[in-house]
Amino acid sequence: MSKRPLTIAKANDAVLGTFARVPRSEELDHAVRYLSTWSGSDKLFMIVQYAAKLLVPILEFRARVQHRAGLGAGQPNAKALAALQALSSSIGDARMLWRIWGILPIFQWMIALEKSHPPTRALLTIERLQGWSMVAYYPLEHIYFLASHRMLPWKISSRTLNKISLWSCRFWAVYVLLQFAHLREDLKLIKMGERALRAQEKGKSLAIKEDDGATPSALELAKRKRAVWNETVVNLGYLPLTLHWSLEGGLLANESLVAFFGLVAGLASFRGGWEATRRV
Repeated sequence: MSKRPLTIAKANDAVLGTFARVPRSEELDHAVRYLSTWSGSDKLFMIVQYAAKLLVPILEFRARVQHRAGLGAGQPNAKALAALQALSSSIGDARMLWRIWGILPIFQWMIALEKSHPPTRALLTIERLQGWSMVAYYPLEHIYFLASHRMLPWKISSRTLNKISLWSCRFWAVYVLLQFAHLREDLKLIKMGERALRAQEKGKSLAIKEDDGATPSALELAKRKRAVWNETVVNLGYLPLTLHWSLEGGLLANESLVAFFGLVAGLASFRGGWEATRRV
């Protein structure tokens, strides 16, 4: 038998089969699993959108500092700024377009909510109100997006379009404010669970422990508490944004603050989704 076919096969394996030497990565599997979802990809693009938006004033500030130190002309690279602004704007438009079917999961959630109620009446009322606020928010946002990009067969005046934008954000702000009440109820339930767990452990002479010394119930409560605090950070990022966009004159002094709070909300949202899709 000729050695040539074997040599070619080895070369094939060495060059084309390079990835055979790469071990399987659970983190890569996790990233593909999460980013393949609408929520995961949206949160990643949200981070990029607001990071690019925040880089613009940072680069401008750095240029001014360098100019004072005699190291530059006092103006950042105009092409770099234009590229960052275009990136942020394009992603913002794309994210709004991708939300065009966002009301469908809301309908799904509201139907499921009535089939299986939350553990308390307060949570049921909060989630019902949140659902209806989103039912009002999404159509208004869709109309605003389509009309502002001249995709509707009829014309809407700038004044009317501005009102549509304000009211859509006001309904979003209602959702965010209600989410704080939701998180408060969640913490109450977690504390009740912790008290019940302590009472249960006191009544036992021997408790079955996990390797790290915590019972499964304690681990679950700790996971829920982390999720609540992470969601609180998300909400603290969204609250000033929704209030800013809900007011005629805005709330935040400049776009740098908009970018900052947007980045905070994006990072915390991504982290929460990442942890929620982690396989144990």
